[in-house]
Amino acid sequence: MTSARVPDLVSPITDTPLPDKVPVGEARAAGRFGHDKPTIDNSVVLLIDHQIGLMASTRDTTTAAEFKSNVVGLAGVAKALELPVLITSSNAQWQNGDTLPEIKALFPDVAIIRRTGIINAYEDPTFRAAFERIVEETGRRHVILAGVTIGTCTMFPTLSLLNDGYQVFPVIDAAGAWNKYEADAALARMTRAGAEPVTTFALACELQEDWKNRYANAMLEPFKQNLSEYGFVLENYWNNAGDPVVPDPFATKD
Repeated sequence: MTSARVPDLVSPITDTPLPDKVPVGEARAAGRFGHDKPTIDNSVVLLIDHQIGLMASTRDTTTAAEFKSNVVGLAGVAKALELPVLITSSNAQWQNGDTLPEIKALFPDVAIIRRTGIINAYEDPTFRAAFERIVEETGRRHVILAGVTIGTCTMFPTLSLLNDGYQVFPVIDAAGAWNKYEADAALARMTRAGAEPVTTFALACELQEDWKNRYANAMLEPFKQNLSEYGFVLENYWNNAGDPVVPDPFATKD
């Protein structure tokens, strides 16, 4: 015999996310971690050197397909959430190759800043000017970035941006590394300096905050296309909700 359960509590669909009770400055003054998270309204995305030649050189993911899917997923999330995006390449005319075609297709109206030798994108005058223009126009000071590889194109601008007072979130599964030593060393240096490493789709959830907001439908696409583990869950549900795609031969008939 089963005992009766108390009624479930269903939150109203009019609810919106609550901020932390304690302001970030007050938390830090008290010696605690100050939770100053990236949001749709305070963040800019930097896609650095996701170039065909450089991406082919990475060895830290299980497959090249996994790495590429993370990179395209990050770009797709930025597109879906309408975040300001800067794209840059390094010596694309030579060994590093051009920017990933999928990124170019997602952002046809974003000019690629073609660096001609300066390795740290933030130290490149043309890139710096474009970045500071976005900051000045929008007031956004939370920087989400990924670059190939993590030990150079991700870490170098991360350290520079932290030095200049920005909140920085390196997306480590969309960066790539030549080996585990490079990835471990870069993570140690960036974290010690104050960066907050994130992964593509955990970041996506943090930015979106609520599946009821206006970005929900657009955000389904990168989840379905670039995070197959959850994409299958979504497709399976929608295939069987309402009128199933595959009729159930065991369904009870009236």
